[in-house]
Amino acid sequence: MLRPVGAFARLDAVAAWLAGWQGTDTPRVDRPHVVVFAADHGVAVDGVSAYPAEVTAAMVGAIESGVATISVLAREVGATLELVDVGVGRPTGNIRVADAMSTDEFDEAAAAGASAVESVDADLLVVGEIGIGNTTAAAAVAASVLGGQAADWVGPGTGVVGAALAHKCDVVQAALDRVATVSPLAALRRLGGRELAAMAGAVAAARRRRLPVVLDGFIATAAVAPLAVVRPGSLDHCIAGHCSAEPGHQRALETLGLDPLMRLDLRLGEGSGALVAVPIIRMAAAAVTDVATFEEWGLQQ
Repeated sequence: MLRPVGAFARLDAVAAWLAGWQGTDTPRVDRPHVVVFAADHGVAVDGVSAYPAEVTAAMVGAIESGVATISVLAREVGATLELVDVGVGRPTGNIRVADAMSTDEFDEAAAAGASAVESVDADLLVVGEIGIGNTTAAAAVAASVLGGQAADWVGPGTGVVGAALAHKCDVVQAALDRVATVSPLAALRRLGGRELAAMAGAVAAARRRRLPVVLDGFIATAAVAPLAVVRPGSLDHCIAGHCSAEPGHQRALETLGLDPLMRLDLRLGEGSGALVAVPIIRMAAAAVTDVATFEEWGLQQ
């Protein structure tokens, strides 16, 4: 390339990752696709969010109307966007006192996630979520799968602080104490949510298609953590788009060995942070496919 060796080292590595999973020596991002999974959480009744559970349905309407943040970002990036309702109006069990999903409910949500990407025409995938209460579920899943106590993983989410944050931590710890030691996928079923299960299903299906994935924030990372623990290397087709402001996200990324492309202290969800990273990935690819080499330009290195 017409640049010093190593000058674009991280971006060159991103381009190489993309080329490997796209199976080409001319990687490109021409058809990015975003799929957002939406669901309600029974644990929301415990006051773990700064917003009521009804906001999930309202956000579904905003995405469908094209006025949500993810809708605007998708248009700017030139990405197609699909919203998949996997449980709005059908809250999971309150994980403080009951399992989030039965086996059948978990399988249904994971299958819905897989179905959303099995035939999509895309060369790069972003998975996102909306669901009031899902940082609580994500913290519980992360603690169970990756280790530690509730306090290691619980963060402000939608903006809970002080006594409310302490209460959220107590709720997560109660959920962890209830299930004790379980397998990673059992943790996702018993402590997670339908949209978390759907994201795991979508990412697993993308792996089968060799479709590269950009991971979003804490919730998305917690959702796929069980895949990595069950089968090491199963997230090799994924790249962390960013590191969010949620404290548990940094811990999860480090534990899973994922190096985020950006650190902008975002904490929205919806797949928004991952989508912001898409132009970086696109430019990384162009910088290796469209830039001349020294030899092509008649120069000696």
